Amino acid sequence: MRKIFVTGIGTDVGKTVVSTILVESLKADYWKPIQSGTNISTDTNTVKELISNSKSKFYPEAYSLKEPISPHAAAALENIEIKLNNISLPKTDNTLIIEGAGGIMVPLTDNFFMLDLIKKFDAEVVLVIQNYLGSINHSLLSIEVLKYHQLKILGIVFNGDSQPSSERIILEYSKLKLLGRIPKESIIDKEMILKYATNFELLNTY
Repeated sequence: MRKIFVTGIGTDVGKTVVSTILVESLKADYWKPIQSGTNISTDTNTVKELISNSKSKFYPEAYSLKEPISPHAAAALENIEIKLNNISLPKTDNTLIIEGAGGIMVPLTDNFFMLDLIKKFDAEVVLVIQNYLGSINHSLLSIEVLKYHQLKILGIVFNGDSQPSSERIILEYSKLKLLGRIPKESIIDKEMILKYATNFELLNTY
């Protein structure tokens, strides 16, 4: 089983869209280990609605939390203790796309972070970056943390409006592979996902 963990430099940078494109392009399975904000929606349902292939399977969250806030805070509101030992990989022979919550250093408990899940799963990492004021700093810090912990980074996906100067600095400093760019789209639907899935560089990383 190939394990690909989709993380980002922060919240709402496009992890779910990128995860959906990867699921579609690789005909992979999908899993969101920890989901906050279930009183609004779930990323699993979003991905299900956006893919076109019939091969992909979806696995239930290890923790489903109602409030759309950091997992450690959402769990505390429900008197739930998130335990890493209770989060186990689904059994599949297919490639598994794992979508994180928020960024790399989002706390799951007072002692564990999203980073610890990536390390536990020994997964390859796709880092999603959205350009905004401060995104260079957030991007390079995220990359430094991943490298410090000797995690395998498949590459970077830029999502949203392009900022060539920012992207150049991030790519030149990090020496990471650019997997793709996803411009801001007015409509996110199956056709949009298919358009990007057929041209994604991750297909060439086997």
